Amino acid sequence: MTAERLRQQVEFIIEIDRLKSVLRRTYLANGERLENSAEHSWQVAVMALVLAEHANEPVDPLQVARMLLLHDIVEVDAGDTFCYDEVGALDKAEREGKAAQRIFGLLPPEQAAGLRAIWEEFETGPSPEAKLARALDRLMPLLHNYETQGRAWQEHGITSEQVIAHNAHIADGSEALWQFASALIGNAVAKGFLAD
Repeated sequence: MTAERLRQQVEFIIEIDRLKSVLRRTYLANGERLENSAEHSWQVAVMALVLAEHANEPVDPLQVARMLLLHDIVEVDAGDTFCYDEVGALDKAEREGKAAQRIFGLLPPEQAAGLRAIWEEFETGPSPEAKLARALDRLMPLLHNYETQGRAWQEHGITSEQVIAHNAHIADGSEALWQFASALIGNAVAKGFLAD
């Protein structure tokens, strides 16, 4: 281990601390405040360890957790793009690609390439692990919105049609989780948490 290698690794670790300051538009389950992207990444990584058995195909839960720990690191530079923001979605891939280049580029080259490959697999990969990771990433905000009686949905004027359209991809990773999410959405509409 060289001093320069260690310096690069510590620089990366300090840089990603900024993810704790990136606020999302989803409230914590207790409704007291908005969650940040670091909290979200930790929680969905834990979900991978707990819910992997519900994947459509066998998965390596640790690889799913790795993807989820890394998937939002780019938000240090790119910020969090609200999932229902059609304008923000237009240049999201470009912003996040530039962020990935800079942030992962802080690491020694082989580590940078390895972690960036995991991030890219999450973004576009066809593997069962990537599909489940993307499913869990969508499921968690649904759970938060349900637990807060639709607080963020209502604040942003989100409808059940939008929620279904955005989250139907959960089925790509887990039909069981999509059935659960669909029932949750139906219950949210019935209880007045979500506009029909």
